[in-house]
Amino acid sequence: MKKILTATAVVIALAVGAGVYLGTGASAAPASTFVLLDGSKKSTEDMKGKVTLVNFWATSCVTCVAEMPKVIATYDKYKARGYDTLAVAMSYDPPSYVVNFAETRKLPFKVAIDNTGAVAKAWGDVQLTPTTYVVNKRGEIVKRYVGEPDFAELHKLIEKLLAEA
Repeated sequence: MKKILTATAVVIALAVGAGVYLGTGASAAPASTFVLLDGSKKSTEDMKGKVTLVNFWATSCVTCVAEMPKVIATYDKYKARGYDTLAVAMSYDPPSYVVNFAETRKLPFKVAIDNTGAVAKAWGDVQLTPTTYVVNKRGEIVKRYVGEPDFAELHKLIEKLLAEA
C-alpha cells in the first residue's frame, strides 16, 4: 500500500511539474476586473466571444520569462481568428519592472497588474507562476496549467475552441 501511495505522489508531482491540467470540467471564469498598464480596465465579461489565455506571471519567475516568447507566438498565430491573451502580473511584482518588461519585449497583448492580489485570489488563489487558464468563448475555464504549458497541446486546444460556435 505504501508503494502505491508513493507512486501516486510521484505521478501527481510530475503532473504538476509538467504543467498539466488540474481540475475537472468547464467552470465560469470568476468575475474580475483587470487593471491594465495604461490604466484602463478589462473585465471577465469582456472576454466573452473570444478564446482567451489568462497567464499569471512575474518578472522574477524564470519559467515565466522563458515561456513568454511562446506565449507571444501563440497570440500572433491565432489573434486574427478570435483569440486573445491577457498577462496578469502578480501583486508582488514591482509595477516598474512589469512596465519595463512589457515595453522591452514588445508584448503585443494586454498586460494587467494585480496590485492587491484580488484577481489571483478569485482565480483559484493563484500562488505559483506561471499559472495559465484557457477560457472559451462562453467565458468558461476549460483548462488550467501550472508551469509552462505543452504548447503543441495548447495549440490543438485553441484550434478546437476557436472552431466552436
